[in-house]
Amino acid sequence: MPVSMTGFGRSETNAHAWTHVWEIKSVNGRFLDVKWRIPGSLRSLENGWERVVRTYASRGRVDVSLNLEVLDAEVLGVSFNETMATAMIRQMEKLAERRQEIFNPDYNRLLAMPSLWRDNSNEPDPGLTESLNKGLEAALADWVNARAREGEALVADLTARFATLRGLADKVRERVPDILEAKKAGLRQRITDMLDSANVEFSEDRMLQEVAYLTDKLDVSEELTRLDAHLDRLAEVLADKDDVGKKLDFLVQETFREINTCGNKAQDTEVSRLVVDFKAELERCREQVQNIE
Repeated sequence: MPVSMTGFGRSETNAHAWTHVWEIKSVNGRFLDVKWRIPGSLRSLENGWERVVRTYASRGRVDVSLNLEVLDAEVLGVSFNETMATAMIRQMEKLAERRQEIFNPDYNRLLAMPSLWRDNSNEPDPGLTESLNKGLEAALADWVNARAREGEALVADLTARFATLRGLADKVRERVPDILEAKKAGLRQRITDMLDSANVEFSEDRMLQEVAYLTDKLDVSEELTRLDAHLDRLAEVLADKDDVGKKLDFLVQETFREINTCGNKAQDTEVSRLVVDFKAELERCREQVQNIE
C-alpha cells in the first residue's frame, strides 16, 4: 500500500534522570532530505540516527527535533570527584591539627580545582543514549502509522478520481463516431460544392479517398487506446509498493499528453468540453500524487 510523504510522529519519555520528546514532521519532496534539531552535546549520535530514519523513507523533507531535559547532572558527563576532595580535606585537617591551628575549608577554592572534575561530555551517558534510541524508534513508528493512514486516504481519493477519468474518456469515445460522420459529410459537401462551381468532374472513388484522408487526421482512436492503457497502468501502480509516487507522476504526464492530442485533433465542441473536464480532474490527481512516496 502506498504511503504519504506527509506525516507527523511523536514520542515522550519521562525517567528519574531525564525527560525527552521526539517529534518528526515530513512533507513531500523529490528526494529524501533529513533536517535535525538536537542538542549540540548529542551531535555524535546524529549520523547513526540518520541511518535509522533513512530506513523508513525514500523521499520527502523530514524534520526531526529532540527536546531533552536532564534532571541528573551526572548524566551530562560532568562529575565531581568527591572521594578525592574528602581525602584532601582530611589531609588538611591533620595538618592543621599538627600545627595546632583551626581549619575552615574553603569550598569555593576546592570547587575551582580542575583536578576534581571529570568531563565526559563527548561520550553521552549509555543509559540516556539507549533511552533516546528507543524514543526515536517510537516516534518513527508513530510517524509511519500517520503516513500509512494518509496513504490509505490518498489511494481511496485517487481510485475515485481515476474512475471519473475513465468515465470522461468513455464519453469521448462515444462521441468520436458521430464526429467522424459529421466531418465526412461536411468535407464531402464542401468538395462537391467546389467541384460544381468549377465545373470539374471528380470520380466517386477519388472523392472517398480524399474524404478518408482528411477524416483520418481527425481520428483519435489510437490516442484513446493509449489513454485507456495509461488509465489501466495508473490503477495497477496505485496497488504497488515501490516507487509508487514517481511512477504515478510519470504516467499522469503521459496521460496529459494523450488527452491534449485528443482535444486538438477532434475539433469538436463537445469533446473540447470533455477534455477540459478530464484535464481538470487529472490536475487534481497530479496534486495528490505529489504527496505519495
